[in-house]
Amino acid sequence: MEFDFLLIVSLIIFISAILQGFTGFGFSILSLPLLTLLFSPKTAVPVLVLYSIVINVAVFLSARKAFDLKRIWVLIVCGIIGVPIGAYFLVTLNDNLIKLFIGIFIVIFGLLLFFGFRRKIKHEKISMIPIGIVSGILSGSVSIGGPPAIIFLSNQGVNKQVFRANLAVYFFVLNIFTIPVYIYHGLISEQVLNYSLSFFPALMIGVIMGNVFSKKIKEKHFRKVTLVLLVLMGILSVASSLK
Repeated sequence: MEFDFLLIVSLIIFISAILQGFTGFGFSILSLPLLTLLFSPKTAVPVLVLYSIVINVAVFLSARKAFDLKRIWVLIVCGIIGVPIGAYFLVTLNDNLIKLFIGIFIVIFGLLLFFGFRRKIKHEKISMIPIGIVSGILSGSVSIGGPPAIIFLSNQGVNKQVFRANLAVYFFVLNIFTIPVYIYHGLISEQVLNYSLSFFPALMIGVIMGNVFSKKIKEKHFRKVTLVLLVLMGILSVASSLK
């Protein structure tokens, strides 16, 4: 690999990992639109899935005391159901069309939440069924399963550390179930493994820094930063799909 390519990709991975460690989400949403400018989504997405497993373990360890399985088990089960459907889309559908839809979705709902739109959902478990399935499809197709779950938990006013811990476990489980599906479709290639090893140091340094930052910011500031980043990542996804 050329030095310039190695440096640019390492920087993308590093900054995205800081974001994930800091907020509990955003690694794939930020990095995918940038990485697909450099190489194929069918290579970038499996790399991000492998990285996400490591990242979410690190995030969970920093917020494990706040984990609430009873609150998200339905989300996890439904997410798993959606993963193989998403993997099929990754193999067969146009990547830019999927990224365009995701970007528009993120921007619209991110803005609604940022400007104070809230509608408390009483029947959380029932609502988690479609949210989990859609999230699983997005996770399996472009490694961006976060927005539906992020928007839902943010709308419910979940505590910062509970938010981070629950998302970390949710994404970890989805990624674990995604790997064998990707192997079946031949998406875990030698190039994917080589890239994963090459940029791993940048990933770990970024996650550690993000975890440190997450403990130094107040709850109200955390929510504002989270929603601003969500909108910016949606715009990046739209821009990438229109390249």
